[in-house]
Amino acid sequence: MSRWRVSILTDNDTLELPPLSLYVHIPWCVRKCPYCDFNSHQAARDHTDTEYALPQAEYVAQLRRDLLSQLPWVQGRKLQSIFFGGGTPSLFSPEAIGQILVMADELVGFVEGVEITLEANPGTFEQAKFTGYRSAGVNRLSIGVQSFDAAQLHNLGRIHSGDEAASALAMARRAGFDNINLDLMHGLPGQAEVEALEDLRRAVSLGPEHISWYQLTIEPNTAFYSAPPSTPGSQLIASIQGSGREFLAEEGYLRYEVSAYSGRGLESRHNLNYWSFGDYLGLGAGAHGKVTLPHEGQILRSRRTRTPRDYMSITPAGGELLHRQLVEPHTDLVEAADLPLEFLMNTLRLADGVPTDTFTRYTGLPLGVLQRQWSTLMAMDLVLPLERRIATSTFGFDYLDEILQRFLEQP
Repeated sequence: MSRWRVSILTDNDTLELPPLSLYVHIPWCVRKCPYCDFNSHQAARDHTDTEYALPQAEYVAQLRRDLLSQLPWVQGRKLQSIFFGGGTPSLFSPEAIGQILVMADELVGFVEGVEITLEANPGTFEQAKFTGYRSAGVNRLSIGVQSFDAAQLHNLGRIHSGDEAASALAMARRAGFDNINLDLMHGLPGQAEVEALEDLRRAVSLGPEHISWYQLTIEPNTAFYSAPPSTPGSQLIASIQGSGREFLAEEGYLRYEVSAYSGRGLESRHNLNYWSFGDYLGLGAGAHGKVTLPHEGQILRSRRTRTPRDYMSITPAGGELLHRQLVEPHTDLVEAADLPLEFLMNTLRLADGVPTDTFTRYTGLPLGVLQRQWSTLMAMDLVLPLERRIATSTFGFDYLDEILQRFLEQP
């Protein structure tokens, strides 16, 4: 099992165990969107040409082996959240999703009120599954709308219409879902400010509990990277973001993370655990994981092999051997000197940051290692004093890249 050692600079020889979540990656989708750099693979149609030929049973069996190999990392904790991401997890049947949840509960266990999120696309062929997902235990949906504008949906390679997106949310409500996120993008090809705000207005009119609203970015290894579309310039993007944030605030959606907005108390628990430097197990092809081994002073990160066929073909009997073959060589070595940046890249994405003592409890490093850069940033009004919380100022929250750059510099 690949690991790296973090040098503990305090008198305490243990790290504190943070909360534990589970991420499950379902890597298939109907077709690859031109902006998408996630680990996703186009699903093949079955012989009827109406459904998708997915190896659900084989994949679920491998997820079980994968989870069994990670049980030593659970360390007595129960799962506080589960997130099914992709790809398009809603291509899997409710029965398969239910089997994964039963497995996770039997092998690890859930805290009371566990948050279980499933990403879903609003194509009409998936909507009938919502009742099944709710019965299986999923209690939160994240619906990938991206835009309600027909031209933009075409630009983004999406297979649904704006009306189908609205219909999907309505059907989810009828299925019993009372916690729904809508994913929206802005800064789309040729998009004017009025068009971006119209997307937000339509989303808000549907009454979701949570909205993820983020800028389109052109990532390597995507179709858009090979043939970049014409997107709004920086000044227009800034205006769109300012107007959109003001509108969302007026409608009661609080910005608690860089691109996440919700009603009070309706923040995503899974995302909060990520950004608070919590632990998470990763299951599935290409899934990432991060776990803490407190008594060894170690923090482990790993990524499973990306190709579904390769992921499912690794089936030795030994848990240790299975784990090693799933993740190697996809591991990173994080030195103690890099840990402050690692911590801040996550926690400063939260509008309120985290309590100051979280840094030492979760990294084993003294707060003083932040002090030199932090003092400079305070003088620039980008961060708050380190008395109670590690957080940006309201002004600094929009300059996160500039703040983190300070911690990339040599001391």
